[in-house]
Amino acid sequence: MSGGAVSGASPQAVTAPWGETLSRRRIVLVLISMMLGMLLGSLDQTVVGTAMPRVIADLNGLQHYAWVATAYLLASAASMPVWGKLSDAFGRRRFFVMGMALFVVGSALCGQSRSMLELIGFRAVQGLGFGAMIPITQAIIGDIFPPATRAKYAGLLMSVFGFATILGPLLGGWITDNIGWRWTFYVNLPVGIIAIIFTLIALPGHVRLRKHTVDYLGTTLLVMAAVPLLLGFSWAGSEFPWSSPLVIGLLVFSALAWGLFYLREMRAPEPVLNPRLFRNSVFTVSALASAVQSAGMFGAIMFLPLFVQGVMGRTATNSGTVLMPMMLGAIVSGIGAGQLLSRWGRYKPVVVFGFADLTVGAFLLSRLTSTTSSLVLVSFMIIMGLGLGIAMSTFTVIVQNQYPTGRLGEVTAGLQFFRTLGSTLGLAVLGTMLNSRFASSLAASLPAELQRLATDPATAGQLNNPQVLLSTQAQDQLTQLFSQFGDRSQGLLDAFMSSVQRSLESAITNLFFITTFIMAAGFVVVLFLKEVPLRRSHSEVLGEDGD
Repeated sequence: MSGGAVSGASPQAVTAPWGETLSRRRIVLVLISMMLGMLLGSLDQTVVGTAMPRVIADLNGLQHYAWVATAYLLASAASMPVWGKLSDAFGRRRFFVMGMALFVVGSALCGQSRSMLELIGFRAVQGLGFGAMIPITQAIIGDIFPPATRAKYAGLLMSVFGFATILGPLLGGWITDNIGWRWTFYVNLPVGIIAIIFTLIALPGHVRLRKHTVDYLGTTLLVMAAVPLLLGFSWAGSEFPWSSPLVIGLLVFSALAWGLFYLREMRAPEPVLNPRLFRNSVFTVSALASAVQSAGMFGAIMFLPLFVQGVMGRTATNSGTVLMPMMLGAIVSGIGAGQLLSRWGRYKPVVVFGFADLTVGAFLLSRLTSTTSSLVLVSFMIIMGLGLGIAMSTFTVIVQNQYPTGRLGEVTAGLQFFRTLGSTLGLAVLGTMLNSRFASSLAASLPAELQRLATDPATAGQLNNPQVLLSTQAQDQLTQLFSQFGDRSQGLLDAFMSSVQRSLESAITNLFFITTFIMAAGFVVVLFLKEVPLRRSHSEVLGEDGD
């Protein structure tokens, strides 16, 4: 039956999950270990996001700015379905620990990066580890608690993410300004080691005694489909024209790979990402809405620090302080939404309100200027944060409510895959738009005397780069370049810096304006979300979804 939890199969009782065999004390220890894992992954994202303007200034790679996050998100997206299936088949603990260990190793390598390309590659290693941590954490919570009760603990985990996003920007800003951006990666090492040790002690090594197969071919096709798609959207309009053979070729290859992936998964005995999940309308709507929400969230986290530092002229520490209100709003609404879902058992009105709030918040951010006061900026970000918290804490519970306990790893990882793929594509497209809008705006606003320098291949790279707003070294180089104008050099330099600032302001606020329409589309999507009361025990009758 399309759109429901039961489709073409007779109802059956849900098998009691292994989590129900744990004592209350052991459950508390497991929850702590899950929170430590969440802290490790979420702390990294917010610490690094704040430090990125300084990173690109040091490694000279604005053109790769979005790819630092994109590589991380793509690697995690491609690996999530595999980790989810493995944890369903062979137990949660070993793969959860394996993911954290891979994440810690990737963090150490990122701190050693000597170029943007190295950093991008090592961030991909981190992403592979992160791909295990988040879906397995959520699956473990599902193993222990039924959906209605689970909503409260989803809010609790959301509070860990919110705490990390408050601490992370402050910590990242302070480390960047006082020690160096490389230490924003090294901070993961002690947190990760503690989380691994605690998990080995607290989490049972449960293993299902049934033979499973790993869909290696499906995994390969998934990567072959996702990577060219991302490259095509990232390069189109910036590195190459949309009509270039390379861009068209990448998109066509991706489309063919997606088709082969679909055919493979429909025939695979244990597909890595089961297309039949989309027979359930709740999963379909939730996956699409989560992708939209994640694109907006990561856009805010990645580009707001750049705006605050490059356009408003604040330090990294101050940009971290400015991000705090958005995360405080997310904590409050995330915990509140979890409590409301647990008591009420209904979720659609909460989700619809969340997306309406996100749409308003994105529009308000698009109205920012270089002269916007801190009070106004804080209020806009609180509004945005309230919507983010609701969307982040609800969809996992909504989707898990549709499926039996034995499939929690699969469906949770599937939801996270589309959420992360949405973030990745969103960042790629927004990053391309940022570079394109900045270049065109700067070219139109430069004084006539500087047009020659801006088109000269020998000097164009120095001028067409907003890093001059962030790097004192780049500013010193510009001072030497402008010295050829004699007495007029300082005036032209001031005019140029003003043009760069205005161009970056225009580029970033334009991104938030586009995000407004994306969030409005998400609002329309969640209007079609089917309301299915949250189950209050694991033993309630439930059927499969078309298998």
